[in-house]
Amino acid sequence: MANAHAPRIDAPPPCDPDTLVRRARLTPMTDGGLRTADLLEQALERDPRHHEAQILRERLHQMTVPRWHFPMLADAVRNRAYAEAIAARVRPGDIVLDIGCGAGLTAMLAARAGARHVYSCEQTPLIARAAEAVIAANGLSDRITVIPKMSHALILGEDLPEPADVVISEIVDTVLLGEGALATLVHAMRALARPGARTVPDWGGLTAQPVQGGALWDLWRPARAEGFDLSAFHGFAGLARLTPNDLAATALRPLAPPQALFTFDFTRPDLAAGRCDTALTCTQAGLAHAVLVSFTLQLAEGIVLGNGLEDGGHWGRTAFLLRRPMPVVPGSALRICAQHDAAQLSLLVEEEGGASGPVACPSPRAAARA
Repeated sequence: MANAHAPRIDAPPPCDPDTLVRRARLTPMTDGGLRTADLLEQALERDPRHHEAQILRERLHQMTVPRWHFPMLADAVRNRAYAEAIAARVRPGDIVLDIGCGAGLTAMLAARAGARHVYSCEQTPLIARAAEAVIAANGLSDRITVIPKMSHALILGEDLPEPADVVISEIVDTVLLGEGALATLVHAMRALARPGARTVPDWGGLTAQPVQGGALWDLWRPARAEGFDLSAFHGFAGLARLTPNDLAATALRPLAPPQALFTFDFTRPDLAAGRCDTALTCTQAGLAHAVLVSFTLQLAEGIVLGNGLEDGGHWGRTAFLLRRPMPVVPGSALRICAQHDAAQLSLLVEEEGGASGPVACPSPRAAARA
């Protein structure tokens, strides 16, 4: 009688870690890295100290999972605000579309708020698979479906059996527009949601204010290094993206209150371009180094998040540097022209002796929160 534990003749022999790593290197990334990740995990199960497998796995994670996910998930103020807004918007029995699943937090908040079912889309396959594991670990797999697609690719009647009553998203960058929020919501509200569907957030707005920041200037436009003049290089530094640590280190001082530029209605989004020609009138004396652009998000009535000078949280900030520091006194005005095409923002500061730009604010997704 054959040994029941003998390996099948047609079974492939187990692979050694080096072979698995070679396969991982040769595997196309057409599936978003899923097969590559599996091969590397298998290699590390066999040899946890395998140097190349460790390096390749970390490189894969760095490439496919933007680093801002982690401080975002640790942002207790942001998490609490979304929890309260979702509880206010979602009603028992609702169908919810969650755009940008990430780790699954907002989808789970919607399920906790009473949604009959949540359909959460995530364009990055590795993140979608991890979200499914998080959701399963929290006992919510029967009420949340993770769909590894962009929302633009969702089909009503196939991916979603019926239109959504509520659309939840957190797909904004430091100036709201850079992750394609408006185009995404235009499609979702027209093609995937019921007429009059509720949203989280409700609306968002952009403001601008002149700021003094000598340390910001020194960080982005150092005058000299080892005795050499670097000023001819300064033209590349028209826009400064600041991490929360950068913001603390540069100690920006406002020279005027924030002034409204644009407002975006997320319940009735559109893709119309906008332009705002205005004067930022200073209320404090000082030396203007930049114009800081900040956002405000109303998630639901009375629940607001922002990334202004006084706001905490994980979001970065965006500052448009002047051509040269400008002395100001109360009543001094900086004339600016801000424009957007529903996806990107540009801002021109009109200074005596020449404009400082225009400077565009590009929006690579990987740097969206930096």
